[in-house]
Amino acid sequence: MAGPDNAVEWLDAVIAEDLPHRTDPVLQNYLKGRNALIAEEKKQRSDHAFRQSLSPIAKRACAIAANIRRHEQSSTWTSGLEEQLATTGQGKDMTIHPGMMFTLAKPTMESTLLWKIVRRMPKGGLLHAHLDAMVDFDFLLQLVLDTEGMHIACTSGTFATEEGRKEAGVSIRFRDARPRPEGYVSGAIWRDNNGNQETAKSGYTRWTKLKVQEDLEFIPITEAADTFPDGGRQGFLAWLKSRCTLSLTDAVEQHHGVNEIWRKFIGCFEVIGAIIHYEPIWRAFLQRLMTQLVEDGVYWTEIRFAWPLNYCRLHTETPESDYNHMFQVIAEEVATFRATHPLGQKFWGIRMIWTAIRAFSTKEIVQTMADCIATKLAWPDLVAGFDMVGPEDAGRPLADLLPELFWFRKQCTVEGVKIPFFFHAGECLGDGDETDQNLFDAILLGTRRIGHGFSLYKHPRLIQAVKDKKILIESCPISNEVLRLTGSIMQHPLPALLARGVACALCNDDPAILGQETAGVTHEFWQALQGWENLGLAGLGELAENSIRWAAFEDQGADDWVQGVREASLGTGVKAERLREWRVDWEKFCLWIVEEFGEQFGGDGDTEAAVGV
Repeated sequence: MAGPDNAVEWLDAVIAEDLPHRTDPVLQNYLKGRNALIAEEKKQRSDHAFRQSLSPIAKRACAIAANIRRHEQSSTWTSGLEEQLATTGQGKDMTIHPGMMFTLAKPTMESTLLWKIVRRMPKGGLLHAHLDAMVDFDFLLQLVLDTEGMHIACTSGTFATEEGRKEAGVSIRFRDARPRPEGYVSGAIWRDNNGNQETAKSGYTRWTKLKVQEDLEFIPITEAADTFPDGGRQGFLAWLKSRCTLSLTDAVEQHHGVNEIWRKFIGCFEVIGAIIHYEPIWRAFLQRLMTQLVEDGVYWTEIRFAWPLNYCRLHTETPESDYNHMFQVIAEEVATFRATHPLGQKFWGIRMIWTAIRAFSTKEIVQTMADCIATKLAWPDLVAGFDMVGPEDAGRPLADLLPELFWFRKQCTVEGVKIPFFFHAGECLGDGDETDQNLFDAILLGTRRIGHGFSLYKHPRLIQAVKDKKILIESCPISNEVLRLTGSIMQHPLPALLARGVACALCNDDPAILGQETAGVTHEFWQALQGWENLGLAGLGELAENSIRWAAFEDQGADDWVQGVREASLGTGVKAERLREWRVDWEKFCLWIVEEFGEQFGGDGDTEAAVGV
């Protein structure tokens, strides 16, 4: 080694004479082996076959999208944006970077070229979403105000203070007009609802404290809105929306942990409750849902719902005794949408995945299962399957629910219906606890798809079982982030599953509550494309195609289902036809990218490398 006096000369000599050149045979052999190892790993990816089948136009489109992604990483997600957001108060103490937390990145992502591309992409089907949390609340709450006969009640706590309104029980229902008692003061719901009967005539008393339940419980929602103490009608809408959604603060306060955010999350569903369980609102809700989906490139959806029997027809307070009319409305509104919307013929339809709340009692769960079978018999084309939902850590694990699940499967056989399982499983941070072990039971019970599967990457044997049994993972990255399973898209385990050859699809879970504010899935697709280097536009394409290949278009037995997943592109059934339709739209989409962005962002270079072939 050189001494301190001639260190500079020594370093210059080493660099000039001793360092091997990039063309050195030893380095070339190393790089050759390195490239071979990378290529071998890529062959194991779930999207390898899709990439191999890309047309020349699609390959160029993928290269252009990759160039745009790199350009925006260096030009948009920089300290310049950080300073810009700081001036508005949004970016205080925030470091801007590609793949940052969804709720912080959302306003900017929607202004990017990459957003424009992903928004236009044909996305196939939406396979994992919860009905009540699908349509934007700005639309829905205004609809409630505009619908004749809608009333509101405080069912617990108090509306009389700002602090009380954050947690008080809320119920919104249709009610016939009722005369108010003598001395009743308009807007009393905001002044006194403490249950004291002495103040009932001048104030507001919950039905739980009254012999006649309906006298003072519900008041017209327009009255409540116009007399809201903090901003009148607009303040009322803002307050009610805050009770139905997770705020930016809720979403980013990761240090509060999973249980706290789930508490607030469940509270949102409790407020939403019966808002859409009234016929005219239900019909408008469905039209809004289908419009947002098809305009986002989603042609088909399978939606989970866990409604109690509290659905009411037009101008009726008494709930239906079964689910027939609710499902009749679904069939009618889908037919109307397909006949009247400009993109209606692109929309294939809706099917429901019936769900029971895992925390319910055995009696409640068995009743729900019986309702599911009865509705399937009446509306076979609208019921796709069955699931258990609710926070896995707080509810009963699948192993504890085996008696009910085996009874359900037996009853389906007795009644001659096929209602497959589409289980939530592995939506947790655990490793080997009973919640994490829901994955074992979901697979053993024959689930066709797994909702979330967040912890699956920890289980090599289960990964192989999922691949062998052709089980799809319905992944919801933004939901997992907001509900504190992961800090950002960069930390999400889905890339690990894709790298191991597991079939997956992107879904949005509860977009109206979680912050997407639309039923579409562009936010999920954008986050994945921007966040994961190995994915690219080709990887997004494969995820979209999977959502069609694993969709429950037809009722099939377990063997037929697996065979259909394998060979749908070669068959003549509904699934095969819809795959062909999607592929035509995919090619048109790729051609649009080339024509729209090719001149500025190239794509004429090494397209093979750009798509990972």
